Amino acid sequence: MAIDQAHGLRAVAANAQRPVRVVAVASGKGGVGKTNVSVNLAVALAEVGRKVMLLDADLGLANIDVLLGLQPRFTLSDVLEGRCGLEDTFLDGPLGITVVPAASGKRRMAELSFGEHAGLIRAFSTMDRELDALVVDTAAGISGSVCNFAEAAQEVIVVVCNEPTSITDAYALIKVLSREHGVSRVQVLANSVRSQHEGHELYEKLNRVSARFLDVTLGYMGAVPFDDWLRRAVQKQQAVLQAFPSSPASAALRGVARRLEKLALPDGPRGHLEFFVERLVANAGGRA
Repeated sequence: MAIDQAHGLRAVAANAQRPVRVVAVASGKGGVGKTNVSVNLAVALAEVGRKVMLLDADLGLANIDVLLGLQPRFTLSDVLEGRCGLEDTFLDGPLGITVVPAASGKRRMAELSFGEHAGLIRAFSTMDRELDALVVDTAAGISGSVCNFAEAAQEVIVVVCNEPTSITDAYALIKVLSREHGVSRVQVLANSVRSQHEGHELYEKLNRVSARFLDVTLGYMGAVPFDDWLRRAVQKQQAVLQAFPSSPASAALRGVARRLEKLALPDGPRGHLEFFVERLVANAGGRA
């Protein structure tokens, strides 16, 4: 089924009027700032005029709405249960970003039936909304859902901190993406580092071992410094780019967005929305 989806993904995207840049933000472990990166990357793209959708891809443990101080009336869980349509879940985020919230604390969302898969696919495939970029905040770890998102996206950004468990788990994720899902290019983002030098050294550690053992190319998206303004923005339930636009973290995250935009879209770009979500729901039904 994954092979058929990949062929369909390329065929539909090739016929699209313009490609949607699809970015999966992932991490080997939780607690490294992945969701903050996703939120602020979406805001940074919106700042330069892009039409952005931010999808919370952790179906059962969602928290983007909390980080942004949003109060969803409906989530993807309600769509599946027939209480609303997909567009009823859309929230207006900062700078016009469209936020698609998932549910929090609902195990059932990780145990979807075949019929529910099909219903969600249909809901996304009939969505009529112009987009330039789709930023997907995946769950942490190496679950099938995370890997399928990464395989379907055009760019995968792995967020890593300079601590042994984060580095080890980031490499484990890159290894699984490369060996089991055919992902040949991964971008590394060093988060919460004390200096740009520390961030680059962190990237080099991952790059050396990946170059030796894996058939994957690692790119460097830069480093986001440890910044107390970021913590304060979280407390305010705002993106740091809006709450404290002149902070070091804001400057670094804008740099990440600029580097992302310089990456060329592939020929026959992947990432058309309904196929992207099809990968998600097809995998969600197999999770325990």
